[in-house]
Parts: sequence; C-alpha cells; structure tokens
Amino acid sequence: MLRMSIQTILRGTLMAGGVGVFLAAASPVPVAAQDPTPMRIAVEGAFPPFNYLDANNKLQGFDIDIANALCEVGKFECQFIIEKWDDMIPDLIASKYDAIISSMSMSLERRQKVAFTEKYYNSPSVFIARKDSPIRDISPAALSGKILGVTSSTAQESYAKHFYPDMKKTVFRSSPELYKGLSDGSVDIILEDKLAIYDWIANTKAGTCCEFKGPDLVDVTYFGEGAGIALRMDDGDRLARLNAALKTIKEDGTYDMINAKYFPFSIQ
Repeated sequence: MLRMSIQTILRGTLMAGGVGVFLAAASPVPVAAQDPTPMRIAVEGAFPPFNYLDANNKLQGFDIDIANALCEVGKFECQFIIEKWDDMIPDLIASKYDAIISSMSMSLERRQKVAFTEKYYNSPSVFIARKDSPIRDISPAALSGKILGVTSSTAQESYAKHFYPDMKKTVFRSSPELYKGLSDGSVDIILEDKLAIYDWIANTKAGTCCEFKGPDLVDVTYFGEGAGIALRMDDGDRLARLNAALKTIKEDGTYDMINAKYFPFSIQ
C-alpha cells in the first residue's frame, strides 16, 4: 500500500437553506515532508476505477493513488476537491485549484486552454453494446436509427458529434449513469474510454450484460495523446516538478505497483 501524505477536502453539493455545505476529512501531513508546497487537486469522483467515492465517502481509484504518490515524491501538501467535470477547466483557469488529476485526455482543444504534464496513462475509446444486441458494424451508416450514449463534455461526446452527426444521442452526466443507461436499455450503444469501462464489464454483475463492439478508436485530435495532469499555462514550476515526480515513480516501481492494483496489464 502507498503511504498516504495528504489532506482530503471533499467539496459536496449539498444545499441547506440556500447555503452550500462543504464536507471535509483531514489526515495529518507527515513530519518528513518539509515545507511542502500547497497544491489543490480537482477530481470528478465519479469515474471508477480511476476516481470514485467508496462506501465510506472516501476518494479511491487509480488517479487518486497516482496523485498521492506524486504528492509524496514531489513534496506537495495536497488537497482533493471534488468538482463537476464541466467546470474543471474553467475553474482551474480561475485559480479555484491548481491541478486536475482526473483522467483528462490531452486533446488539441484542451491544450489551447491549459498546460499538461507528460502522460500518466493511455487508453483508446471503444463502442460498447449489450451482448444480445444485433449491432455488429459500428459505422455511421450501420448505426443510423440507433440511440448512442455518451458522457457530457468528454472527448467521446465531441468525437460522436463529428463522426456520427445523424445519430440520436443521450448525454449522461457521469460514467456510472452512462453504464446504467446501456444496461437498462435506454440507449442502444455507448462510446466510452476503454480502460474506464473495463472494470465495470469485467468485475460487476451489471457489466456482464455488455461487450466491446468494433475496433479501438485512436484519434489524437479528439482523444489526445493519453491522460495528463492539467495546470494553468503560467504554472511552469509546478509542471516541471510534477513531470520530475512522475518520472521518479515510473522508475522506482511505484507506478507499476499502482497499475497492478487496478489492471492486469500495463496502461502506460
């Protein structure tokens, strides 16, 4: 297990009498971390197995473990802030936090707004349908008349709008809602990050309903060159420190240990 050195702040959306309620759970920073640099990290918390809330309302997942390791090695005093996916880049630019570690693909569109570290993992996108579906061909012509599910403000939504403009689409707020829409039949097929949905298909009862359809989709314009940590354009010092920390955890075996915890294959 990774040794944790982090204070976790979960920003909830509960409202009481019109006033936002903030949920906080703190862990002490070890004495060994001398004069750590504060770093507020935005994470969605609804994208298992990369980032999600467990039964105890605690953040878990690959992104979280990677962030903890980078904070340890890079000497950052880190805070996690749960944020809506649509608000992440605007609120990063507005300095409401300092970094996004939430499986954000480094698309060309996003690179025009924020800076990215080196990639910390890579994953293609893929179509998924129920096993009893007659769908075999995932070309735009073959899927005409079908209902496609995507998650809001994702690379998959942008890709679908461009290459499947005539398909009916249902846009879900989060990946769990997207998967439920597929399993309960409210959509015919979905487009999702392959690693994100792998755990649902392989390890959940609900996921046994469904399977991958067609080849992996790799498109730098829409899906970027992997997932990176997003920072403000002028945050060069933090960018360099995070890249150095990422290099360290890949060389000392920490990254491989975290990888093996979630996937039986390398996702570098």
